[in-house]
Amino acid sequence: MPRRRRGGRVSALEGGREEEAPPAAGAVPSAQWASGRQPEAAAELILLRGIFEIGRDSCDVVLSERALRWQPIRPERLTGDSKYDFLHKEEFVELKDIFSVKLKRRYSIKQQGSGTLLGITLFICLKTEKNKLKDSTLDLINLSEDHCDIWFRQFKKILAGFSNRPKSLKILLNPQSHKKEATQVYYEKVEPLLKIAGIKTDVTITEYEGHALSLLKECELQGFDGVVCVGGDGSASEVAHALLLRAQKNAGLETDSILTPVGAQLPLGVIPAGHIQPVDVCTFSTIGKFLRFGFSAMFGFGGRALAVAENHRWMSPNQRMDFAIMKALAKLKPEECEISFLPFNSSQDLEERRAQGYPKSDCNNQWQMIQGQFLNVSIMAIPCQCSVAPRGLAPNTRLNNGSMALITARNTSRPEFIKHLKRYASIKNQFNFPFVDTYTVEEVKVCPKSNSSGHHPEEDHGPHETASGNCFPWNVDGDLMQVASEVHVRVHPRLINLYGRSMEEMNDSKVTCSCL
Repeated sequence: MPRRRRGGRVSALEGGREEEAPPAAGAVPSAQWASGRQPEAAAELILLRGIFEIGRDSCDVVLSERALRWQPIRPERLTGDSKYDFLHKEEFVELKDIFSVKLKRRYSIKQQGSGTLLGITLFICLKTEKNKLKDSTLDLINLSEDHCDIWFRQFKKILAGFSNRPKSLKILLNPQSHKKEATQVYYEKVEPLLKIAGIKTDVTITEYEGHALSLLKECELQGFDGVVCVGGDGSASEVAHALLLRAQKNAGLETDSILTPVGAQLPLGVIPAGHIQPVDVCTFSTIGKFLRFGFSAMFGFGGRALAVAENHRWMSPNQRMDFAIMKALAKLKPEECEISFLPFNSSQDLEERRAQGYPKSDCNNQWQMIQGQFLNVSIMAIPCQCSVAPRGLAPNTRLNNGSMALITARNTSRPEFIKHLKRYASIKNQFNFPFVDTYTVEEVKVCPKSNSSGHHPEEDHGPHETASGNCFPWNVDGDLMQVASEVHVRVHPRLINLYGRSMEEMNDSKVTCSCL
């Protein structure tokens, strides 16, 4: 029979001395396990059933194809005791949320060998708040070696059946990201979880901007199941761009002009959670020339603010952002533009059209055009949540439905435009202004008419603050892109896979893009 835990040094092991099990304080209270929708139990095949101690209760534990369920063993009681039924309801954890399993043993100084078996430890990834994950443990206590061995082997077999989970990852770490805390975050928080999950890693610390791009062009990636970047928005964008460029090269495509790009062979991740989700990616091109891949872009105020920020890299990130925004607002001027766009047609079979190899513009000629003076133009294929926009810069954008959000802010007074910007930080609708229009599109062409309204080379305060010649600054995923003519943006459905979790239910995904 199960026994209660005793003091002493306890480790969660798999055939030998390994890392110690997390302290009890890291475990999630049992009342939080069954916080999601419970899988249907009636139709599932029961794999194992047995008795374990969970918390302070001896429980009847059932392992099925999709979930682990447990319920305290009930003593004889009077019929109709509803209070008892509430306190002893069945709890569960879905098997897809388990990322590792180990045998739990206790060691003492005088003890030799493998220690005293206590049971099994499950390492679990739980959704504790909206779009937030927390790693935790669940201890199944039973002192029987034979009993635990059967359950342990069954858990290992189940985890091995999740074929999409990575076994080997290439890690690209930007030590300058997150206020230079990225290295500490990775080695103290991420790497231990990867080791527990049995994932092999090869870590490269990037040394300069563009290092990841040049590295991924040539390095050997055979044997890796995915690439993970540890860094900010710029790092993620650079790695995504590099993986997609590599895919075009491997497919023999000419990268000067890409109409229908092929998808990346390897998934891109930040912290892999075991599930792979496809994500839309945009191509940016000018007349006859491919520029880059990306997820979002801003032209006008967003591009100018980034140009100012890039010339003040010596400032701290927060100071640089505040300074650039204030200076861009002080010199706020509209751009005379002609914007053409192809509205999103959700009834079209995007995958079939893409498989046929036709550009979207050849399948639908219902282009629309707007023109005039614009303070800012945003093109977003992802929601773009960030600290200054908790709901996202484009909160209604989906990750993989083949559409982009086109958001235009026409010329207005400076106070009204500032009111519009402040709305991003609140729960109010940031688009509820007469000068702001939103469209759901598949393609966009932005053609500036001249540089007389917004660019003044004689006011040159640095190499990035003003456009060189007739070039205009664009903010693409936080990277500055200078372009002299029309920019054509196309969205390509499901072009790259991301390691993520339940992204279909995360309209305001934590895939972020800051404006600076």
